[in-house]
Parts: sequence; C-alpha cells; structure tokens
Amino acid sequence: MKIVSLEISTTRLLKQLRFYRDTLGLEINNEDEDSFEVSLGYSVLKFQQNEDATPYHIAFHIPDKQENQALKWLKARVEILRNNQEDIIDFSGWNAKSVYFYDKDFNILEFISRRDFNKPESPDFSEKNFLGIAEVGLATAFIEEKYQFLHEKCNLEVFDGNFENFCAIGDDQGLLITINKNLKDWFPTGDAAYGSDFRIKFEHKGKNCELIFNHDRLKMVKK
Repeated sequence: MKIVSLEISTTRLLKQLRFYRDTLGLEINNEDEDSFEVSLGYSVLKFQQNEDATPYHIAFHIPDKQENQALKWLKARVEILRNNQEDIIDFSGWNAKSVYFYDKDFNILEFISRRDFNKPESPDFSEKNFLGIAEVGLATAFIEEKYQFLHEKCNLEVFDGNFENFCAIGDDQGLLITINKNLKDWFPTGDAAYGSDFRIKFEHKGKNCELIFNHDRLKMVKK
C-alpha cells in the first residue's frame, strides 16, 4: 500500500506552513490562502484550513537503521515524545524503530525506520530522508466495518491487531492505523483519539484507490 497523497485539516494553517517549511525544511507547493502541500518523498501531504479540525496521527518512512541520526536531527528542532523515558521505541514485532514528535496542531508525527525497507544513501540524516507517508491514523467506533470496506474495495488485509481496539490495515509500505476511539488513545502520549476527517490516495496491488473518511464513514471517490 503506497500512500501517494493525504489531505488533512488544520486550524493553524500559517503556523503549520512555517513548521513544515522552516523547522523541518521540507518543500512547500501549491500554497494559497486556505491550503498548502508538502513534498515527502513519493508522497504529498496537503493541509486545508478548517476551524473544526482535530488532531491526527501520521507516520513517515525514514531509511533503515537511521533512527539514531533522525533523533539527533529532530532534537535540534522539536521536543521528542517519549515512552517510558525512551526516545526511540522498538517495535520488534514489526521489525521497526520509531521516534515521535508533535507539529503545531499537536498531530502526533512519527519517523518509522523499518529494517530492510530502504537503505540509506548517506550516513547523515536530513529533510531529504523523508521517504514517504507510512501510516495514517483512523479513529472509529467500528473497526471491523472499516476493515470490511477496505478489504472489499481496495484488497487491503489485516497487518496486525484485532477488531476490538487496534487494527493495522495494509502492509509494511503503508498502513491505516485503525483504533477504537472509545477504548484506546494514541500512543505514546495518551492523547484522545478523534475521528479526524481525511482524504487519501494510495496504490495497492496494481489498483489505485481514493477514499474520504468523514464523520466516521469511509467512501470511495468516484473517478
């Protein structure tokens, strides 16, 4: 599941633009008074002004075994979100390590370094090492319903978890981190999980899918 683009809402458009451009050093495109886009490797992240926006969880791929370099790079720019006093979280079951931080909307952002996913071209870490969007959080009251829709329409499978409180849907290239918003908060901060609206485009097994998540409902975008 290769996430090509993700559109989310923000209540702080200008602050977010400055954060992604000036703090993280990323390329900004298609900027206007209500929106802008960020280039993230093979993915595009679009922000749309919306005063009703609520926080998201989004993860970005970084090269294999670059979590220590990424941590050092991040510490010069942002505060790290720790878990049990650990800056780097070891997801041994997923063969990955992650570092978490906030943007200006208090979206929980994550660098995830998957073993054998993508080898670094340089030992140093920079803004050029954002490889693409790895994960998008989907908070719902009906996990199994969302899975059945994604499986039927886009051939996605369960990667990990269950239908009760947490289910990662997709594969190690791209995941929808689906949680029961009534039973579970976001890791590692314990922040409340909101059913934040988004629009996503991805490629999976030769099929292009475009979906909208709105008011706890998924629907396909007609082409």
